Amino acid sequence: MTGTPEVDFALDTYECIVLYPGASGRALPAETVQRLQAEHNAHMRAMQRRGIILVAGAVDGPAREPDPPLGFGLARTGSVDDVRSVMEADPAVQAGLYKVDVMSFYCPAGSLEFPLAKTQS
Repeated sequence: MTGTPEVDFALDTYECIVLYPGASGRALPAETVQRLQAEHNAHMRAMQRRGIILVAGAVDGPAREPDPPLGFGLARTGSVDDVRSVMEADPAVQAGLYKVDVMSFYCPAGSLEFPLAKTQS
């Protein structure tokens, strides 16, 4: 499937962010990983304060080799490319600790609310 789904009801469109382990992650020293994780968290909080990212967090579950997802988020800017650019500026992504994928996410209009995003804007 490519593009907006054809349905008989209104849809909201979000940008879905998925973080995966990066190519350099396993080779980085533990103290570098800790620093990059702190910088990643700061980057994500800043993007939430700016209203770019609505919600983000870590995911856990059965390992899916070779690259189990590590994090998930939603944004609503109207541009997958803009969100990808913001996420590629994340220090942990730039250092190769994480790699990121951004795609469109469609759901029935009005089905999601982000009360924390409203209070942080």
